Amino acid sequence: MRLKLPKTISSLLTKQELIVFKKLNTPRKIQDFLDKISINFEPGGDTCLSPRRVLIEQRAHCIEGAMLAATALWAHGHRPLLLDLRAADRDYDHVLALFQRKDLWGAISKTNHAVLRYREPVYKNIRELAMSFFHEYFDDYGRKNLRYYSRPFDLSKLGVGWIVAKDNLWHIAEALDDSPHFPVLNRATLSALRRADKVEIEAGKIVEWKK
Repeated sequence: MRLKLPKTISSLLTKQELIVFKKLNTPRKIQDFLDKISINFEPGGDTCLSPRRVLIEQRAHCIEGAMLAATALWAHGHRPLLLDLRAADRDYDHVLALFQRKDLWGAISKTNHAVLRYREPVYKNIRELAMSFFHEYFDDYGRKNLRYYSRPFDLSKLGVGWIVAKDNLWHIAEALDDSPHFPVLNRATLSALRRADKVEIEAGKIVEWKK
């Protein structure tokens, strides 16, 4: 299958990068590839690595993994879309790469935890997909923290240079954060939330990569 990336970016990719993206021709393969890359603990400070730097450094956190996944999806004819899950201030946001199969939505996720992971394309719309993360999105005190989800964020509108950028992609993180978001619950629902059970909290502490 020939790559469908714009010629402007195909010409910038190395031979090895082209080989990698050519192999990542399904969401399942992309997720399996991401799972083999170590989590980025940012030992030298905060990062927002480009897909090229992720491939070189073999580390990624959620938005870095999502951008690499979006690039691979773009290479095979999908739009490079991100979804931002915004949490309460006491928790961290999470970023996913979106894909569709037969008009149903799925998501690719880079995370170090047992939850907030890959979603099969079985969701009718973005809200339905985003809400599938609600009960998993809790902290060590059992507080359920998902508050908003974004409109699908199309990376193709930002050109192609970000794929091979040497510098951190803070402008993409900021643009995603500033994009339209929609609430997942109202105040009445928020005040009535039940905390996660102890067994759920313990399961949520399982990590794939240790520092």
